[in-house]
Amino acid sequence: MSQYFPTIEGMTDEPLQAPNESTPTLARPGILVMDVDSTLINQEVIDELGVAAGVGEQIAAVTARAMAGELEFCEALRERVKLLAGLPVSVFDEVYRRVTFTDGAVDLIDALHAHGWKVGVVSGGFHEVVDRLVADVHIDHALANRLEVVDGRLTGRVLGDIVCKTTKLHALQAWAKRDGIPNDQTVAVGDGANDIPMIQAAGLGVAFCAKPKVQLAAQVAINERDLRHVLELLSRD
Repeated sequence: MSQYFPTIEGMTDEPLQAPNESTPTLARPGILVMDVDSTLINQEVIDELGVAAGVGEQIAAVTARAMAGELEFCEALRERVKLLAGLPVSVFDEVYRRVTFTDGAVDLIDALHAHGWKVGVVSGGFHEVVDRLVADVHIDHALANRLEVVDGRLTGRVLGDIVCKTTKLHALQAWAKRDGIPNDQTVAVGDGANDIPMIQAAGLGVAFCAKPKVQLAAQVAINERDLRHVLELLSRD
């Protein structure tokens, strides 16, 4: 398990101390991979879909337990997706209009790109919304689940393999290898239990407004909803 690092409650005038000597640096190319729901954006997309289906509270309760690590993620996702059967595909337009980027998300992505970094998102959510967010802020890599649609309506099933904690870990490693980035120049950011493997594997693992298990697994925990804090953790040398 990675060493726990003090939480960040607010911006400071002085740069934060790096968790260790091998902290990723903006002086060389790197990659940051983050979760989408409750990290890149403020909402959980599946909860928003649940509201549209009239089962918002039921789905949100399962989501909270899955993110806390109390339920097996894949099975919890399948159970929630079943409750969405019958929704028209137009629901994705409605949900996309409701979601909002987390404070500092766009600034973080722009700053990393300006320093030659790549940014990826890997999500247990859905490509039908994630792809639009990726296009909005010019994210380099993306992986998410896709929902089955027949005759313009959701069937209540997920297509293909579900993006889980192992998938997230492998995506971080594969994208870094593809971009020629060593592991000590990788950063992973997330809030849920299915983010723990990639957080622990990255050169710098960040728990962002995360569940207790995730905070204990990460090198640093940020508990203010502003992604610009991630920049404070990166070396400039």
